[in-house]
This record gives sequence, C-alpha cells and structure tokens, in this order.
Amino acid sequence: MSPAPRTPAAEGPGPRRDTRGIVDAAELLARVRFRRHDPAPELRPYLEHYWFIDWELSEPYASHVVPHPSVNVVFQRYRDEDTTFAEVAGIGLELFTKKLTGVGRVCGVQFRPGGFRPFAPDRPVSEWTGLRVPLDTVFTDADAASVAAVLDPETDHARVAALDAFLLAHGPAPDPQATQAMELVQLARTDRSIRRVSELARAAGLSSRSLQRLFAHHVGVGPKWVILRYRIHEALERAEATGTEGAPDWAGLAAELGYSDQAHLVRDFTATVGVPPTAYARQVSDP
Repeated sequence: MSPAPRTPAAEGPGPRRDTRGIVDAAELLARVRFRRHDPAPELRPYLEHYWFIDWELSEPYASHVVPHPSVNVVFQRYRDEDTTFAEVAGIGLELFTKKLTGVGRVCGVQFRPGGFRPFAPDRPVSEWTGLRVPLDTVFTDADAASVAAVLDPETDHARVAALDAFLLAHGPAPDPQATQAMELVQLARTDRSIRRVSELARAAGLSSRSLQRLFAHHVGVGPKWVILRYRIHEALERAEATGTEGAPDWAGLAAELGYSDQAHLVRDFTATVGVPPTAYARQVSDP
C-alpha cells in the first residue's frame, strides 16, 4: 500500500514580517499603506500570505522589488486610470518596477514556492515564469464580479474573506510533489549549508536531473536560481540595515552566503538590483 499524501505543515505563526525583496523598503512604507494577512487555515500550507497596498499619492512613485521564487495572484485598481483587473504573475526573473500614481489599491496572494500548482494542476508552473497573464487565463471562471468582490470592500477582514472564498473554490488539489518542492525550497531558504544544486539534490535523495524536473513543474524556476535569489535577498536586507548596524563586511558576507569571493556577490547584486551593494547601502542610509 502506498503512503498517504502528506499535507505540508504551515510555517510559524502569522505572516512574514521581513521586507526581503523590497528595494528601499523604508521609502515604500513611508508612501503606501502596506500590510500582510494570513489566509484561512486550509490555505496556509500553500500560501506565504496575502499582501495589501493602498495609496493616495500627490506625486508618482516607482516601487522596485527583487521577486521571490513565488507565483502571485494580484487584484488591482487604479482610480486615476479607471482600471480594475486581476492577473496571475509568474515568477519574475528581473527586478520588478511599478509606477504608482494617484489613488490605488492592490490585493495580492503570494504562494509559497511550489504552492501554486495544487490550484492550477493542468500546466507546469514554469509555463507562467516571467509572464503576467489575466486571471481568467488560469482560472477560467474568474470574472469581473470575482475581482470586485476582492477590491470593493473597505475592510481588510472582508478582503481576506473574499480571497479565501476564491481560492478555496479552486483547490487545493492534493499533490505530494508540490509538498516536496515546498519543503526543498524552504530548506534552500533557511539552511546556509545548501550552496549548490548537488547539495540540495543529495538532501532530497534525488538526482540533480530529477530535482530540476521537480522544480520546473512545481516551482517554476530551477534550484540554482532559487539558491542564488535567496542569497541576493539576504545581501539586500544587510544593505538595508546599514544605517542602524554600520556598513556590512561584504567580503565576509560573500563567504557566508557561499560565494567564492566578494566580486561574485557584487556582480550578482548589481545585475539584479541595478547598482553595486556599496552604492545601494549609501543610497538607503543617506536618501
């Protein structure tokens, strides 16, 4: 008899509180009302959190995010443009920039890496990577009423309830491989001894090829990309802390994160964020 599929355990209490991935988080949080909420208990094993942003700006502001290896479903309303829509945002491979103007509202669902496939099992998650597609491309019964149900309420509680109802109507379908993928991404996120794909494959008891296939189908990007992205998130957070903790020891951080030398960290950081880490640290500490 084959073992029963495992249900992934929800991560610690409450949504994440860090700002990893947000470029110049302090500046963004000074301009918008940003908060995170937990979904319904049945959804927590598959979702990181819901994230809500409301703003009323007198001048445009460009936000920048170094994407997580996560699929997002995003409900959006831009009052000045008189537009309301929702989309599925596959994992972004590049720095994501969004210009905010006037009055607007966004309600997002951030899935755990590997957690989206149980809600959309018909296609590998890699098919959505780098793409932002209308919600009804993936969830064919989604319509304007579905979008309004999330964006119209004025209370966060009501918006959370609407998102819960939408997602619970679409899954999740049991998927042991999705559970395994989520566990392995979490290992790459938290275990700094995992620095190479071969080390993650060994921890999983899989060949490197099987690990690559699992990540393509259920995460959307390869394991090497995931490991590198979490390194950059860590470096970005250290740079953000420059004002309170002093300048980071970049050479030491490079070694800590598994880089062969500081130059490799600088190259990856610059390619992802757009400026070298020392310049970024000066920028956020002396705006």
